[in-house]
Amino acid sequence: MAGYVGILVSDPWLQNQFTQVELRSLKSQFHTLRRESGPLTLADLPLKMSNLKVVGENLTEEERDSFLRSNYQNMNDEVDFELFLGVYLKLHAHASSKMGSPVKNSSAFLKAATTTLLHTISESEKSSYVSHINNYLGEDKFLKQYLPIDPTTNDMFEIVKDGVLLCKLINVAVPGTIDERAINMKSMLNPWERNENHTLGLNSAKAIGCTVVNIDSQDFIEGRRHLVLGLVAQIIKIQLLADLNLKKTPQLVELVDSSEDAEELMSLPPEKILLRWMNFQLKKSGYKKVITNFSSDIKDGEAYAHLLNVLAPEHNNPQTLKVKDPLQRAKLVLEHADKMGCKRYLTAKDIVEGSPNLNLAFVAHVFQHRNGLSTQVKDISFLETSPDDAQVSREERAFRFWLNSLGNSKCIDNVFEDLRDGWILLETLDKVSPKIVNWKVANKPPIKMPFKKVENCNQAIKLGKQLKFSLVNIAGNDIVQGNKKLILAYLWQLMRCNMMQLLRNLRFHSHGKEINDADILEWANSLVKNSGGQLRMRSFKDKSLSDGMFFLELLSAVQPRVVNWSLVTKGISDEEKRMNASYIISVARKLGCSIFLLPEDITEVNQKMILTLTASIMYWFLNQPAEDNKSSSSSDSENGSQSETTSNSTLDDAASESSLE
Repeated sequence: MAGYVGILVSDPWLQNQFTQVELRSLKSQFHTLRRESGPLTLADLPLKMSNLKVVGENLTEEERDSFLRSNYQNMNDEVDFELFLGVYLKLHAHASSKMGSPVKNSSAFLKAATTTLLHTISESEKSSYVSHINNYLGEDKFLKQYLPIDPTTNDMFEIVKDGVLLCKLINVAVPGTIDERAINMKSMLNPWERNENHTLGLNSAKAIGCTVVNIDSQDFIEGRRHLVLGLVAQIIKIQLLADLNLKKTPQLVELVDSSEDAEELMSLPPEKILLRWMNFQLKKSGYKKVITNFSSDIKDGEAYAHLLNVLAPEHNNPQTLKVKDPLQRAKLVLEHADKMGCKRYLTAKDIVEGSPNLNLAFVAHVFQHRNGLSTQVKDISFLETSPDDAQVSREERAFRFWLNSLGNSKCIDNVFEDLRDGWILLETLDKVSPKIVNWKVANKPPIKMPFKKVENCNQAIKLGKQLKFSLVNIAGNDIVQGNKKLILAYLWQLMRCNMMQLLRNLRFHSHGKEINDADILEWANSLVKNSGGQLRMRSFKDKSLSDGMFFLELLSAVQPRVVNWSLVTKGISDEEKRMNASYIISVARKLGCSIFLLPEDITEVNQKMILTLTASIMYWFLNQPAEDNKSSSSSDSENGSQSETTSNSTLDDAASESSLE
């Protein structure tokens, strides 16, 4: 793809063992493991690598563990991508040698194995997710002609090919994310309509927190099962964990003893809160072990038996804890869950095998159904959010999803907590301005000594000043201490710098002209005027923008067929403004813009988010072939060209991973 930047590994020998296709696939696999479990150590890999072909099938978990312990001194070392590659190479060679075919050239077996290794899917997960889709979308007016899907078939991968199912599933997970007026819904879609649905779905998935790596429209058209299932799993996970926060479930304060502890709880990712809740309930039953994951710690089913006995003692079966066979105990656990009215999400075999995704889904569903927390909420004042707090929360969300879209080494759950060691800031700076970071003096996580975190953050501040950020009275220690106001100020300037860098790199500015806010404003007004529009944006805080009409004219100017004016309201009442704002965001994403703002950011005219929206539309427009730009203002609705479809589906990785998203 044009402008594609390959995955680079600092060790040249390691780089040469893999093709770029293999590196991209392995990096996707690595990030999936990190999303499921957080930071990985060497001690985690024997279990986590059980699903890998050859390594997983021909070596037992005990053999993998024994091999790693004999090759690595400290099993508590955190695993980054390069170490993951090295471990994989060694284990694969060990497995091949055990099978009687020693491997001399590592890349030779990779070329034979990685295509199957990383395209394997879990039939249990597929069946579970299909049942979830049938349950939540079975009555959808459009999809009911295709549902229910038979979980024993691969029909799901056929149904997703038009993009409608993906968009609908996102709206189930986070209601209102996609304005359904923007979805192309009819029995037969032409290629560009289908591509628009995929583009809308993928950009919306990123906007709700999914990590979308190396997935594009073509993957859905071709029904690439591992990629489709991986994205579906992320969306369902977001839905199931939606209530795991103090705003949705204030009763969670029962898990802590003070306001200080509650603030810490609020900063945790939902999976960690779910574990905290599970251990809180297990203590009531006298269960002694601490559950730290949704795989190996629950394989014997004992924790589940104790948990369900606490939550629903009326369905207790004494035999559950007496039986010796873990599989039989798992079956009794699921019988108990059924009596509680909980959807299973997993089988007894999945419990015994420690399937992390399905066990997490099961526990999250139990939490939703019966959390066992007191209905009396503790009086903790900070649970009442002020308008300023709501604005901070919105900005934190936008910056968090933007950072996660860049493909950094760690998935951010809370910018105020997860940026404190400075490492992700340095990685992001290196993407925004390549080679600017002095990695020789950077301290790589995990970082135990506070002063090393300060060193990283000081370098981030120094580099920000080099990039002409306004950083008066901001020091590295402010980031280490989690100063919300200063962190948001830094991230906004970093995001804005990224936008300007991308726009400056386009052919339109190839003569080296520096671009600024005024250039973006002038471009938007000129395009609307030249296409026959009557509206004008005076500034990015122009209150007249709240009705959304200017942005609808702008979107229509860059691609006439993308706006259906019959669906647009007059934008007079607050509800009409909200409807227009929702439609604008979905249309922009459908076009190919990766944006993270909310409808309120348009109706309230949030200056920062208005700028990101305008710049993202400009970036998409200037990225199109020159002839398309010249004709876009004169082409009619029926002439929506195939070239648009191509441009949407081939947005290069460099743009999608480091755009102003």
